[in-house]
Amino acid sequence: MKGIKANKNWYNLIMEPSEKSSEDQPVAYDTNGQPLYSHPHSSSEPISNETQPQTVHVARPTEPEKPIISEVTKLKHERSSQLFPSLNLSDGEYIISAVRRHPVGLFFPFLIGFFLIFISAIVLVNYQSIATSLQIDESIGSYAIALPVILFIILIVLGLYVVYSVYTNNKFFLTNESVIQEIQTSVFSKHEQTVSLMDIEDASFTQNGIIQQFFDYGSIRLSTEGDETTYRFTYVAGPKQHISKLTNAVEAFKNGRPVEEY
Repeated sequence: MKGIKANKNWYNLIMEPSEKSSEDQPVAYDTNGQPLYSHPHSSSEPISNETQPQTVHVARPTEPEKPIISEVTKLKHERSSQLFPSLNLSDGEYIISAVRRHPVGLFFPFLIGFFLIFISAIVLVNYQSIATSLQIDESIGSYAIALPVILFIILIVLGLYVVYSVYTNNKFFLTNESVIQEIQTSVFSKHEQTVSLMDIEDASFTQNGIIQQFFDYGSIRLSTEGDETTYRFTYVAGPKQHISKLTNAVEAFKNGRPVEEY
């Protein structure tokens, strides 16, 4: 028995340190120099399989980079700004075509105005004859009727000027970036609408009746994407040519090509 016990103690002394040393000794090292053991749970620091989140810092410029504008485009922009100082053109934006209203739209207002002026002048010159034929008291001098007639003629002339000013100040501009419409509804009421060429979905024109086709004028209609807003410009001279320019400009702008003058 003593021999067996002695052998057992000797085995424990020989084998236990060996087994213990094999478990405690690292089998490899990671890239950071940390030891790797064959039994992960025996390590003093537990190994986590979860990936730690990483923070990435992205630097952004404080101001956006300005597009490179060629010298030719700068010259066109300066020329357009000089010709149309009331327009708010961006850097590198220039006018391709300026669409104005056809003078036929002033025909009826001016016809009525000139007719009233003609009648007033006849009354003023032939007052005595008219007074006699109508048996009006001749004691009323011609000067008594002349002042109201002259004031009436002045009011007609001022009215015609207002009609002409409002009519001609409604303009439609096509640029290399957008469509600008100046709308004036009265002498003291004016506003501006700007639509980017990228937002234009459809452009068309209409000519109704023989008169519009004979004098070659009509209406231009634009519709935009998204909010489905419709813009109209009436009494346009040569609407077919302007729509052709506009369609080519929209197609070139959306495809990234330079919008040229046609």
